[in-house]
Amino acid sequence: MTTAAAPISLAYRRYALGLLLSVNLLNYIDRQVLFAVFPLIKIDLKLSDTELGFLGSAFMLSYLLFAPLFGWLGDRWSRTKLASGGLVVWSLATALAGFVSGYRTLLAARATVGVGEASFGTVSPGLISDFFPKERRGRVLAWFYVAIPVGSALGYLLGGVLGQRYGWHTAFLMVGVPGLLLAVPIALLRTPPRGGDAPHPASGHPLPGGEGEKASSGYAALFRNRSFVSNTLAMAAMTFAIGGLAQWIPSFLYRVHSLDVARGNTLFGATTVLAGILGTMAGGWLGDRWQKSNGKGYLLVSGWGFLIGTPFAVWAILAPGLNSCMIAIFFAEFFLFLNTGPLNTVIINVTNPAVRAMAFAVNIFFIHALGDAVSPSILGWLSDQWGLRTALLITPCAMVLAGLLCFLCGRYVVQDMASVEEV
Repeated sequence: MTTAAAPISLAYRRYALGLLLSVNLLNYIDRQVLFAVFPLIKIDLKLSDTELGFLGSAFMLSYLLFAPLFGWLGDRWSRTKLASGGLVVWSLATALAGFVSGYRTLLAARATVGVGEASFGTVSPGLISDFFPKERRGRVLAWFYVAIPVGSALGYLLGGVLGQRYGWHTAFLMVGVPGLLLAVPIALLRTPPRGGDAPHPASGHPLPGGEGEKASSGYAALFRNRSFVSNTLAMAAMTFAIGGLAQWIPSFLYRVHSLDVARGNTLFGATTVLAGILGTMAGGWLGDRWQKSNGKGYLLVSGWGFLIGTPFAVWAILAPGLNSCMIAIFFAEFFLFLNTGPLNTVIINVTNPAVRAMAFAVNIFFIHALGDAVSPSILGWLSDQWGLRTALLITPCAMVLAGLLCFLCGRYVVQDMASVEEV
């Protein structure tokens, strides 16, 4: 249980951010390595695209189903112990996938990875936000979420190189083991009070850090929070698009542009790193600056990012040559990643600290249930019917929907932020 006896230094806050960022990096490496070795698994296990797509969906189904449980626990129990336990579970499951011999056992291993990552994913954003003041949340969360493009890219790079040279079993084993080394430091991490060190507006004291508290309005209030609902739907549409693209672009490069697994994943990984870092950091910086002059600044950055990125996504899919395809992928990813820090910051700003872990759990459930839990299988099925290039064209439509929902959320966000500050 966290106490407020001694203040937490800036150096320790930065250490906490670095540690959680490192774990989030491993999170996305272990999540995306599967997609890098898709072509190898397809050949070895003789799978259809529908079966291949369900490997990604199995992870997301367990991830979203267990998120509400861990969110409930996260508002009542130690967030650091939940994060540490989840890290152990998903690291072991990833490593054990290196020993599976058939489709069903690989399916079970990937589903277990989803259980572990659900634990970390529900508690870590709120935990990080409590270390830093509200006006810096966009930039701080941008640092945390830079793990998405970097970790994803490393998953593609490591999966592609290790899979090509040593086989897909070795790729899973090698990326799964490192996570076990960070489990103890995460469990021992000192944490601030829930809601951070800022005084509670009514009492002048920090918000309570007790593990068993909940907001007076209860979790049901989340579904009456128009900003939370519309923001979550925008993130679901985004997750549908980016999840489908992330899973199938390596196979797209393999089939359409005739790149082998190692080269295709190296090229896609390098593009994702550059576009993802630049987009994520630019989104956090732009969001914080725009928010100072406009209460819906975070949503404007995200909404315009989705709409500007849409034609680049179409171009990437239809481009006849590899060079133009990769240039379009870079710009599509840059504008997609603009939203990462801002939209997660909106969740924090419009929800009460006492139910923030549950808010992220509910958000995780819906963005994945409506997003990348279904999009890989849908795209796989459509690919079996029409071909992969045609199937991928549904993803830009989802990006347009995400942008429109961001603008809808902007109609409510100022009022909902004010309501949280008054509680």
